[in-house]
Amino acid sequence: MKINKNYLNLKDSYLFSLIGRKVREYKEQNPDKEVISLGIGDVTRPLVPAVVEALSKASFEMGNKETFRGYGEEQGYGFLRQAICGYYKKKGVDLTEQEVFISDGAKSDLGNILDIFETDNTVLIPDPVYPVYVDTNIMDGRKIIFMNGNEENNFLPMPDYKVEADIIYICSPNNPTGAVYGKEALKEWVNYALKRDAVILFDSAYESYIQDEKLPTSIYQIEGAKKCAIEFCSLSKTAGFTGTRCGYTVIPMELIRDGVPLNKLWLRRQTTKFNGVPYIIQRGAEAVFSDTGLGQIKENIAYYMENARIITDTLKKLGIWFVGGENSPYIWLKCPKNMLSWEFFDYLLTNAQVVGTPGAGFGNNGEGFFRLTAFGDREKVITAMERIKNLML
Repeated sequence: MKINKNYLNLKDSYLFSLIGRKVREYKEQNPDKEVISLGIGDVTRPLVPAVVEALSKASFEMGNKETFRGYGEEQGYGFLRQAICGYYKKKGVDLTEQEVFISDGAKSDLGNILDIFETDNTVLIPDPVYPVYVDTNIMDGRKIIFMNGNEENNFLPMPDYKVEADIIYICSPNNPTGAVYGKEALKEWVNYALKRDAVILFDSAYESYIQDEKLPTSIYQIEGAKKCAIEFCSLSKTAGFTGTRCGYTVIPMELIRDGVPLNKLWLRRQTTKFNGVPYIIQRGAEAVFSDTGLGQIKENIAYYMENARIITDTLKKLGIWFVGGENSPYIWLKCPKNMLSWEFFDYLLTNAQVVGTPGAGFGNNGEGFFRLTAFGDREKVITAMERIKNLML
């Protein structure tokens, strides 16, 4: 018996455990101090009424013989896939039910999609980066090339045609930086992928936070993208499903490699390894895309984006460079006074009792930067900003 030794090449996932330990130790030593976390990547607003009503109704259905359901379709119930197609229609994107696959979240599919690709493909990943992109490819032993996100390009790296890559990860709005690609920039990436015969894995988990109507919320709004891109989306941050678990992946029929539709491969993979998302959850997800649900969810998103405005206004007053916050719940700031990421973390915790996420935890290019999030209580966000202003002014 032999283990997959690629797992031994993974770095310890120490970022959030180290943050947790530092915060616990500070609280033990300073029990009279209130610590406010702006580093949380989880939502805090509850599920909206339309979703709760749908979940409740579906639960009662499962308790009656006449409406009970057993195994569902691995790719998702038709009612939810139809609702998602309708949602994309409003974006000007035409999809068929067969191109939509329901999952328990974007993170799962972003890792599992690699099952349909050979391990000798070269992968292009941004730095800073959401760790799952890197770790899942290390687990398979693929060659990874990093593209540099930095202050000069506003953490939106563009393709280098001298770089030969087969799989490309793009996250827009980006986690952790909050940066968002415009249509022209995404068109350049689509052109690169088409020329290379590569596949873009497009993570659009935060698309609902885009406020600027000129910015694309789906890569399929870019001409040619259906021939080179797979899109992943999640209801976690859109609709508060972080604890409920539901997302979806779109693989167009036009996306063909080695003469085989990737849609066919993914369908085969899912029907073999996945039994689908529970009926009750899918009914709740269906309600997300109703007019009532979308209206209620829009209110929650507006709440978070007002938090983001409060944070960014503070950073502007302090003259601190940042990206994000305007079309994303994440704010990526440059640590003041040339501090390193963990140095700034300790400085904020000790002097302002505010917690964020050190950028160094997201890759080499994250050193010297810091992530704040808008997923928090309004009063605590206001208090945290007052503390930071009093500290920095």
